[in-house]
Amino acid sequence: MTVDTVDPAEVAKFEAMAAEWWDPEGKFKPLHMLNPCRLDYITRQIAAEFGRDLAGPAPFKGLRILDIGCGGGLLSEPMARLGADVVGADAAERNIPVARVHAEQSGLAIDYRHTTAEALAAAGERFDVVLNMEVVEHVADPQAYLTACQELLKPGGLMICSTLNRNPKSFLMAIIGAEWVMRWLPKGTHDWAKFITPDELYALIEKAGLRPVDRKGMVFNPVTWRWGLSDRDLSCNYVTASVKP
Repeated sequence: MTVDTVDPAEVAKFEAMAAEWWDPEGKFKPLHMLNPCRLDYITRQIAAEFGRDLAGPAPFKGLRILDIGCGGGLLSEPMARLGADVVGADAAERNIPVARVHAEQSGLAIDYRHTTAEALAAAGERFDVVLNMEVVEHVADPQAYLTACQELLKPGGLMICSTLNRNPKSFLMAIIGAEWVMRWLPKGTHDWAKFITPDELYALIEKAGLRPVDRKGMVFNPVTWRWGLSDRDLSCNYVTASVKP
């Protein structure tokens, strides 16, 4: 039996913002700011796991990558540019036409689908890499969702999963700072109670049948106004890599 982990209230929030995905000054400004940092981590992990040279042409050629919770395609497009065969999936239906139009305008062939991780797993779809970025804190059942992501990986496959830590600092930064003070995101975008600590996420990933191999913090520097990776500071945003044995 497939468990549906989609939370309709969470999907509705992102449906309402769908048209703004590619506006760097719009409601997804925080993601546009975070994207170079995310891409740095993702590309290096994939290159290391699959022995690819990022300096070469189309380094991800031959790799099938799933971007689950793809939104408007902010990660799907760079993966396609690097030569990967990309499927972008999102539970919010209105995101898909936005992503398709932008990919066409960019001259990229990306297979965008309005679907869920569970439906893809049930259909027997398999991938070398699953990008699972800022999704797990929005689903109804994180364990069932991560298990579906594990099922979507081929043996030896890689999952990159990022989310937000649950502590007073993340409440201050992600809720008070980003939603209330800076107004980077509409109020209510995040539910702090659904944030997951790094140790909790590792436990969920292991229980899903994957082996965690790395984790890093993604830290915002208010002086340079940029995000960077940190080995030590996982207090707010962080990203993990795990492999399927």
